[in-house]
Amino acid sequence: MFKSGLYDGRCALITGGGTGLGRTMANRLAELGAEIIILGRREDVLKQAAEEMEAAYGKRVRYASVDIRDAAAIDVALDSFWDDTPPDILVNNAAGNFTAKFEELSPRAVDAVLNIVVHGTAYMTLACGKRWIAAGTKATVLSITVTAAFTGAPYMVPSAMAKASVLAMTRSLAVEWGSKGIRFVAVAPGPFPTPGAWKNLFPRPGLGEHMENRPPVGRPGRHDEFADLIAYLLSDQAGFIHGEQIVIDGGNWLKRASAFSDLDVLTDEDWAEMKARPAAKK
Repeated sequence: MFKSGLYDGRCALITGGGTGLGRTMANRLAELGAEIIILGRREDVLKQAAEEMEAAYGKRVRYASVDIRDAAAIDVALDSFWDDTPPDILVNNAAGNFTAKFEELSPRAVDAVLNIVVHGTAYMTLACGKRWIAAGTKATVLSITVTAAFTGAPYMVPSAMAKASVLAMTRSLAVEWGSKGIRFVAVAPGPFPTPGAWKNLFPRPGLGEHMENRPPVGRPGRHDEFADLIAYLLSDQAGFIHGEQIVIDGGNWLKRASAFSDLDVLTDEDWAEMKARPAAKK
């Protein structure tokens, strides 16, 4: 649905770009002509991903092992890229997450999520933004959020808190930096299965598959669907979409928002029995 070369002359920096949805986004943008920079903590994973993408798409892919919780390390990494085709796209994708009862968390466990998602995202956005503003560069920042940013999420409280902060940053800077030519969007994906996420989030086999089939459309998302949404939102064709969070979850959060959504487990016989009951008196 996108023309070849749509991203020729553009450069996208993607945090957490070596695996999962980060790799999915990197692949699609490279396929459409963008140069790619991927950041992460595991250099071997980044190196392999970069080599595979260069071979597949014929575009240069640069990488650096960076802990985005360290603002000074971010500056060192960006300085190494900036003089040679600096990015005009930032995708804040790196995150940390786990499921747990909140009362059993230690302060360090809470910080493990907040430091990556809140501080890391802010540090990356600030470091790139300062450089873009100084150079008068038009750019786009896309941050990966979750629907829990506006619904909350029991057993994933630090993640919900952190992503709500990212959404607040997106909307705040859309106003503050919009006149400087920097556009902000966020995407909240539903269940898009990745081996790493499913293994880390669910304590026993089968729960991941259960989550995949919860959306009203009856299936999980496909990575190509997610990648195409990203490709559109980062393109000039989406230039008037600014400060918004786009949900791509097959209607999952809408279903979860209703107290009666779980009645979809009723059989035809159950419904027939309910229909035959005497009308309730008010």
